[in-house]
Amino acid sequence: MERITDQVLDAEILKRETENPGCGALIVFEGTVRNHHRGREVQRMEYTAYKPLAERVLQELEEETKRRFGVPECRIVHRIGELAIGEASVVIVVRSAHRGDAFDAAEWAIDTLKQRVPIWKNDFYADGTRAYQDGVPLSACSSGEHDPAQERDRQSHAGPPMRKQD
Repeated sequence: MERITDQVLDAEILKRETENPGCGALIVFEGTVRNHHRGREVQRMEYTAYKPLAERVLQELEEETKRRFGVPECRIVHRIGELAIGEASVVIVVRSAHRGDAFDAAEWAIDTLKQRVPIWKNDFYADGTRAYQDGVPLSACSSGEHDPAQERDRQSHAGPPMRKQD
């Protein structure tokens, strides 16, 4: 499955692609289109991307997630085009020997995706207007530029969550 597609996303395909008998944890994150944004009713959303760059950045993000968290499997697919409320726009699958690593890796992957990958959201509102959400500057489309987990920790003045070992 391509990393950027205009087809309906299927988490089952990614689960099959990442099967690994050494992994006891499987995390599947599906981001779906919601019916509101900043207090306004959303009727649908359109995602656009510079596909060659977005594909490359997603592949780099998968590899960085595996290295950073020591997880053997990570796959990310993002949908482009017009999506209805409730449709999946992104699927992230992470497999690991232990659940803590898998949870941490999946959370970091979605947070980092939002900061690095050149995909833009255009909200179509109930009042007939539309607006692009804040996007990703192309300068952020390389690995290591920005770590959203560290930014979130700095903003909350709290360290990373503590997880007990499996």
